[in-house]
Amino acid sequence: MLAPILIILLVLNYLYTQIVDLPIIRGLQEPFGFFVAVIVFVMLVLSVGYLMRTTVGRLFESYLDAAMNRVPLIRVLYNASKLAVETAVTGTEDLQKPVKVEPWEGMRMTAFKTGKTTDDGRVVLFMPTAPNITTGFVMEVGPEDITETDESVEEALTRVLSAGFGEQEPTTSIEIDARSKD
Repeated sequence: MLAPILIILLVLNYLYTQIVDLPIIRGLQEPFGFFVAVIVFVMLVLSVGYLMRTTVGRLFESYLDAAMNRVPLIRVLYNASKLAVETAVTGTEDLQKPVKVEPWEGMRMTAFKTGKTTDDGRVVLFMPTAPNITTGFVMEVGPEDITETDESVEEALTRVLSAGFGEQEPTTSIEIDARSKD
């Protein structure tokens, strides 16, 4: 879990060190050199981000993915880092709607529609594992085996992330009556 974060920090530290060692920045006075280095670093990061939105960036990303997936240990770290960053950046927009599935008699589990269906008409669902929602199971379920819910994606994810402890209990009419008398 910490490996992807440490790798990102090492890369950022390396880039910052390279920028600070540029002759033009090294020649500046101490406080100005630091600020110029930070501005150059931020501009570099924003420029790379903009470049990655273009066709050239997508080609570069595909070549980088292919190269990283050839190296055994790096492949695991790279893919875990990429998944963590994509999940953090994109959020939950890909999860269409929370539903309930009953994998065994009397047991209901929360899953999310992905908006995809198989050729034979099954609905593709993602069932995240608690408390890490970036891992889970992709399931193909018949539409008749899905129970629709009226909860939002955020409410369902809160329950999964908190391992069920974040569930808000409904207020009963007795509690409402007791509060109104106070």
